[in-house]
Amino acid sequence: MMSTTAPKPESDLILLTRDPIDPQTLVRHVRTPADGAVVTFDGCVRNQSHNRRTLYLDYEAYESMAVAKLHEIAAAARAQFAIDRVAIAHRLGRLQIGETSVFIAVSSPHRPAAFDACRFLIDTLKRTVPIWKKEYFEDGALWADGELPPSPKNNPPEVHAPFDTRNGTPGTTPNAKPAS
Repeated sequence: MMSTTAPKPESDLILLTRDPIDPQTLVRHVRTPADGAVVTFDGCVRNQSHNRRTLYLDYEAYESMAVAKLHEIAAAARAQFAIDRVAIAHRLGRLQIGETSVFIAVSSPHRPAAFDACRFLIDTLKRTVPIWKKEYFEDGALWADGELPPSPKNNPPEVHAPFDTRNGTPGTTPNAKPAS
């Protein structure tokens, strides 16, 4: 049976933390009896970037603005998609290879809205929230989206494909919440 009241923003869990993220805490927070889906995104520190071996990462943030922006994008997801609850946690400080840097959980009565909202949340977070990543390599360090180190001659730079809109047209999102 579906909930008869709309979830409130205070049901969202938004965290910036210097401690390891516990994904199960976030999943438990968003799961309710009315939900048929919980979708998660676990962003973790990889061992390479820009054709260089990554040693570790440091994250910094304008913390008060970052928290406000995270609440804002959670509200935007709630307005755009038929979802129930949102939990977002982002690490700050030094992270080692394999550690979770960002974890997002979204619950919804149906999976398409939860998947689409989760994708919207991570993409919007990366574009708009004032959190900065510094990558450390064997031969130096750089801020992400800053000046890239020269690539080794035999390794072309990474190329990222544009977002696949599936059945939608560019600028639309399948499974968006219908306008009321």
